[in-house]
Amino acid sequence: MSVLDNVDAATNLAKNNELQLLVFRVSDKEDSAYYAINVFKTREVVESKNHFLTQIPSAHSLLEGTIMLRGLQIPILNLPAWLGNTLNKEEIKRSNILICDFNGVIIGLRIMSAFRVIKKNWNDMHAPDSYRLKDDGVVMNDTRLEDGSLCLILDYEKLLADVIPQALVNIEADTASLADIKIPEKLRNGTVLIAEDSKTAQRHLIQIFHNANINMQLFDNGKKLVDYVEAMQENANSIPAIITDIEMPEMSGFTVIKKLKTNPFTRDIPIIVNSSMTGDNNKREAEVLGADGFIDKTKSHNIIALIASTMK
Repeated sequence: MSVLDNVDAATNLAKNNELQLLVFRVSDKEDSAYYAINVFKTREVVESKNHFLTQIPSAHSLLEGTIMLRGLQIPILNLPAWLGNTLNKEEIKRSNILICDFNGVIIGLRIMSAFRVIKKNWNDMHAPDSYRLKDDGVVMNDTRLEDGSLCLILDYEKLLADVIPQALVNIEADTASLADIKIPEKLRNGTVLIAEDSKTAQRHLIQIFHNANINMQLFDNGKKLVDYVEAMQENANSIPAIITDIEMPEMSGFTVIKKLKTNPFTRDIPIIVNSSMTGDNNKREAEVLGADGFIDKTKSHNIIALIASTMK
């Protein structure tokens, strides 16, 4: 039985501020760390030895090549090398490929072995300040396995930005479209609040709002944003809009929506979900909870237009 079998529905987990993680390792060494990824960004795990790798001339050093799987040509990224591990030929033969879906971009991550799926509450996910000391850090947050082992959650959007930047948001497209957008006065004069824990996504949003000459304030997770907004009480209606990711430590984006949309002081603030969790169930759940819009992170260059349309 695959380690990805019997995975709970994403929306059911979200209602309880929970998530499920696929835990894996990138090396067989005894001291090798455990890593994890949200299972709803994964499709399957396949054995490397069963798939022929076609190399791509002049490609990024971490882009090993492509494999054909179920009619799709899938780029394979060398995750161990990105993390500073070098696999020998024998280890490569024993390795596996984790097939992932990021905003509809299908890629394969080389891993050594899939461990198992675990369920966690977002309260159990931590983002120590040490991970945020440098913009080029690859770890976003961590949690603990049952035996106390540390399990690291990586900034997979940074990996994509490093190796396949064309798969992410096109900032230039945002700049070109701004001339056609009528910016509401409240948006032009206010400050948009954003909950986003990925440094890569933060940089994209900072550039987008800078290009639009609109103020914004970033929070590393949903709890910090909610605490800030709730402290404003009656003055919260001055906030033109809120943008939230779904996957964040301490409080998921779904919980952010639920808390703010059930609070009489904040329920009228437009909330836009900006996420790589783009499945129909997630979009439907965000709408049911009261979100005013949902945008894929690869299309974040359209976010100013979306905010403006919800404010109308």
